[in-house]
Amino acid sequence: MPSSRIVAIGSHGQTVWHSPQGPNPFSLQIGDPDVIAEGTGITTVANFRGADIAAGGQGAPLTPAFHEAQFRQDGVDRVVLNLGGIANVTVLPGEPDAPVRGFDTGPGNALMDEWALLHLGTPLDRDGLWAAAGTPVPTLLTALKSDPYFALGPPKSTGRDHFNGAWLAGMLARAVSIDRHEDVQATLLRLTADTVAEGIHRQAPATHEVLICGGGAYNRMLVRALEGFLPGMRVQTTEQHGLDPQCVEATAFAWLAHCRLEGRPANLPSVTGARRRVVLGAVYGPGRVLRY
Repeated sequence: MPSSRIVAIGSHGQTVWHSPQGPNPFSLQIGDPDVIAEGTGITTVANFRGADIAAGGQGAPLTPAFHEAQFRQDGVDRVVLNLGGIANVTVLPGEPDAPVRGFDTGPGNALMDEWALLHLGTPLDRDGLWAAAGTPVPTLLTALKSDPYFALGPPKSTGRDHFNGAWLAGMLARAVSIDRHEDVQATLLRLTADTVAEGIHRQAPATHEVLICGGGAYNRMLVRALEGFLPGMRVQTTEQHGLDPQCVEATAFAWLAHCRLEGRPANLPSVTGARRRVVLGAVYGPGRVLRY
């Protein structure tokens, strides 16, 4: 596609620290939008989380507004489950006037990917087959789920700055000796499935459909575990609704960039806890297109 056909780039960046609580809340992403705009010659929209945090919100998750625009359907109680590094859910009630809700449930693929890289030398456990060769360790699972984050109610958000290899190492030190690395992987898969399912059962027990997106949609063992923990709910991917699971997040930030250029608020206070709806993102580079 020629650059002349691209109105703007929506760049989320790579989150290196997300700290929406405390006296000086902030969320830090790397990936300099000025460099992107200068290098491409294309207007770039970035820093999507700051305005929501300034308005008292978590700054996350931000994709629920896009999920609502793309996937909400009257009469169908639906959940969109993004299985990225961190897992998050968007609750889309079938009742038209009911508010959308959303929150991070905890680790998605992050811990499984780190463990696979450490012990297999691969960036992921393809199809979850390594986890399937192991057996979940109850004492380790109990230790992992003892983290206070899992007991919090929404609005809540988290990141890899919390759930990472150092966190896992600390939890492993509290568990009994584990001889097989695949047993740890099986436990990490179970942690993701458990905490996602528990979040859905607590916050959206009337759900009819769960639409999965993100890289975890291709982890067959994880999807199978979720199907088992979500009886009575139809579990499928967003592909059945017209959008490749790997493209949902990228499409969402393109949509958020469009909202910024149009001057439209794109956060959902019912999701992030912000005091009000605000326009998200800052515009960088040539043509700084602002339409109000």
